[in-house]
Amino acid sequence: MHYLDEGPREGEVVLALHGNPSWSYYWRHLVHGLRDRYRVIVPDHIGMGLSDKPDDAGDALPRYDYTLQSRVDDVGALLAHLGIDGPLSLAVHDWGGMIGFGWALAAPERVRRLVVLNTAAFPMPAGKPMPWQIALGRDYHVGELVIRGLNAFSAGASRLGVERRMPRDVRRAYVAPYDSWRNRIATVRFMQDIPLGEGDRAWPLVAAAGERLATYADRPAFLGWGLKDFVFDRDFLGRFRAAWPQAEVHAFEDAGHYVLEDRHEVLVPAIRAFLDAHPLR
Repeated sequence: MHYLDEGPREGEVVLALHGNPSWSYYWRHLVHGLRDRYRVIVPDHIGMGLSDKPDDAGDALPRYDYTLQSRVDDVGALLAHLGIDGPLSLAVHDWGGMIGFGWALAAPERVRRLVVLNTAAFPMPAGKPMPWQIALGRDYHVGELVIRGLNAFSAGASRLGVERRMPRDVRRAYVAPYDSWRNRIATVRFMQDIPLGEGDRAWPLVAAAGERLATYADRPAFLGWGLKDFVFDRDFLGRFRAAWPQAEVHAFEDAGHYVLEDRHEVLVPAIRAFLDAHPLR
């Protein structure tokens, strides 16, 4: 597992978890805005970014099981490796929400502040259809062929996930880790692991996280949302706002899924001010 560990060792810890199909690069503006004072830990999930990309075939050596539980275990292993066993701030985006809140199920008292950007920590809202672009990758073999053969998900997200067009070098950075069939395994496995019902492997963790969501209403929370996100839309933001009425909310009509790309000039100083106003000690 590749990870960033930036800032003073004695600084308050901010654990930032990315989603699919991005990697730690997504958090670069926030890292730069916090690392003078805060210790910012940003892993690349296995199969993503600069981390190893093992196969998941039964006879593969090494082999990795691309499930939500594996992701949760990885977060715990990384923090143990770094000797971080105290309170922290949890920052999440996309799949990072399900991973981070899945990890927090075992130690909710360690999560003292929340920074939540276009994500979920609960099952799909009842009656909400799955966007066809996601269903294609999740449920159909042809979707895997397109995603792994053409890098369609990563390349498409770098264009469709923003309202402000990414510069070419930034777009290239987003897709660079996923340069072959082998190296795109995690982008499709994340999609195939999306929990929609009790028979799905990730369902117990996501359902449990959703049941506990309101228990975080007693601590500071920051919600940053791109309202043009076609997956994590206003309904998802509404669920967080209902659970956390105390949350500080920054919602943007002119931002998409990669909200830190579209509005980092506003969000990074706002997140910094939020953290400064609510010290852990």
